[in-house]
Amino acid sequence: MFFNSLSFAVFLPLVFLVYWFIGRTSKRLQNTILIIASYYFYSCWDWRFLFLLIFSTFLDYFTALQIEKGNTIKSRKFWFWLSVIVNLGFLGVFKYYDFFATSMANMIGSFGFYANPLLLKLILPVGISFYTFHGLSYVIDIYYKRIPAERNFIDYSLFVSYFPLLVAGPIERATHLLPQVKNVRKFDYEQAKSGVYQILWGLFKKVVIADTCATYANAIFDNFQHMNSLSLLLGAFYFAFQIYGDFSGYSDIALGVSKLFGIELLRNFNYPYFSRDIAEFWRRWHISLSSWFKDYVYIPLGGSKGNKLKQIRNVFIIFLLSGFWHGANWTFLAWGALNAMFFLPLLLLKKNRSNLDSVEIKFSLNSLKVICQIFFTFIITCFAWIFFRSPNINSAVLYIKRIFTQGEFASQYLKNERYNYEILLLMCLFIAIEWTNRNKIEPFSGKNSWIKVALCLIGIVILGVFSDYKSFIYFQF
Repeated sequence: MFFNSLSFAVFLPLVFLVYWFIGRTSKRLQNTILIIASYYFYSCWDWRFLFLLIFSTFLDYFTALQIEKGNTIKSRKFWFWLSVIVNLGFLGVFKYYDFFATSMANMIGSFGFYANPLLLKLILPVGISFYTFHGLSYVIDIYYKRIPAERNFIDYSLFVSYFPLLVAGPIERATHLLPQVKNVRKFDYEQAKSGVYQILWGLFKKVVIADTCATYANAIFDNFQHMNSLSLLLGAFYFAFQIYGDFSGYSDIALGVSKLFGIELLRNFNYPYFSRDIAEFWRRWHISLSSWFKDYVYIPLGGSKGNKLKQIRNVFIIFLLSGFWHGANWTFLAWGALNAMFFLPLLLLKKNRSNLDSVEIKFSLNSLKVICQIFFTFIITCFAWIFFRSPNINSAVLYIKRIFTQGEFASQYLKNERYNYEILLLMCLFIAIEWTNRNKIEPFSGKNSWIKVALCLIGIVILGVFSDYKSFIYFQF
């Protein structure tokens, strides 16, 4: 069930009505309704994997209680590592086993030996990377005594399986979400209205921006051997906005849907393409994942403390893990490694925390510098996205090579689309809207909000009817 599907358009109002009319006075009833809705939502993908979600929930709930009860360090470590190993074990088997088996066979083959690996060819359970990290963060926080173990199984189950964030995040923390689900929610009209606005803006980014860009990005990447330099540059540009509109659009819808039930989720995107350096980009892009790796991997490793070699090691570990989290492919590791290399100069020059304020442009030389910084950061981000989008390393390298060798900058006709200039105009309009509203969550608040909503709905309906790209990119992760 996709957020941009008719089935979800029926599902959401039904859950909303049942939630507020039947469960409005009881926290337990509200949470039970949301759990039932969440399990149904997840089972619409593949009901068999629902048992994996439930098992993971039971595992982390039980091991967290045992960790808290543990009277000895040995006992606490046993239950902690049991949870970590089982959780990462499931993730490894479903997501990474075939990759490692194939890579090992290829390595053996490079030495002249034949290897026929046993491949499982398992279907990847949707959302497994997200709900696994939900559970791991909870267990880690219990182990280090940052929070008490949750004894109410219904409350904990909702924390793990809450349907707005279940399949593609944001990756929530128990310290933020559990206190909200432990109290009865009261309907708040302003919060609900804000939620509807955020849903509409998320749908606009998905249907109008991401899906439109996908048409062109796919055509260019699938036929890059026949494209000139300008088309290849546009392909990287279109994919950058496809993945941004797709994933940030999903996050906006998730946050907006959650507001309808009186629950605030963590913000996941904060206009990342207006970043002045790559460190700022990662503070603004997929914020919940970046902060998860920072808090649970980077800082425990020592972070930016220690000698330069340890700092460099920590940066590469965090970015390579982030790349590998996205998928079992060398392209994701290359993408992570590139971002690590972009980040290193900032770290070594101690400038990785230099752009913490909001972006402002005025008529001054400093503003010209800011514009150049934003443009440069966007360019290197698009360069890295080429590896993320390509099916393999060889294709990515050839794609980049053709950018520098096919020096023709004439507009090429794509056989499945002809509106090359119109889409560029649309992208310029979208960038202008985002820039103007960069200090807001969505652009509809303020004067003439009904006109903005009407125009947004018209765009969603017109382009949504002809869109072939219903799924969200991050569902595969």
